[in-house]
Amino acid sequence: MKNKKIIKDRVTAKKDSGFVVFLIGMRINYFWKIHRWFPIFLSFPKMVKELIKNQSLGYLGGETWFGRNIITIQYWESFDKLEHFARSKDLSHLPEWQKFLKKVGTNGDVGVWHETYIINKGQYENIYANMPPFLLGKVGKLEKVITKNNSARKRVNQKNS
Repeated sequence: MKNKKIIKDRVTAKKDSGFVVFLIGMRINYFWKIHRWFPIFLSFPKMVKELIKNQSLGYLGGETWFGRNIITIQYWESFDKLEHFARSKDLSHLPEWQKFLKKVGTNGDVGVWHETYIINKGQYENIYANMPPFLLGKVGKLEKVITKNNSARKRVNQKNS
C-alpha cells in the first residue's frame, strides 16, 4: 500500500509514456433487490485483487468511491492490456460479465457502465496541493510545481522527459 502521508506542496504527476484512464462503475437502481446488485458489488474487489497480484496485466492503480453510484477510476499501461483483461476467458472479468448478463441483463435492477480514455504522452495535466498521493499521483512520478509548470497551460504543453 502506498504512503498516505500528506504532501504539503503543490505537485504534479508525470508519466513517461501514454496511458489509459478507465472509469467503471455500477448504479444500484433498486436498493431492496440486494440479491441482484450485491454479487456485482462483490465482483469489483475480486477483479482488482487479481490485477494487483498480476502486474503484467497492465493495471497501474486506481481509486473507488461508494454510494448509490459506485465509481472506480483506473489507470492502465495500454488499451491493449485493458482489452486483454476484459476479454480473457482465463481471468475474472469475462466470467463475471457473463454472469451479469445472465442474471441481470437488461431488467433495470442494476446499472453498469464504463468509459475509456487513451491519453498520449504529454496530453494531460494535473495538480495536487496538500494531498496524499492520489489518482495519477499514485501511479506517476510526482514533481514539485515550479515556475516552468505553474499553470495548467504550462503543464499540458510541457514535454515529458
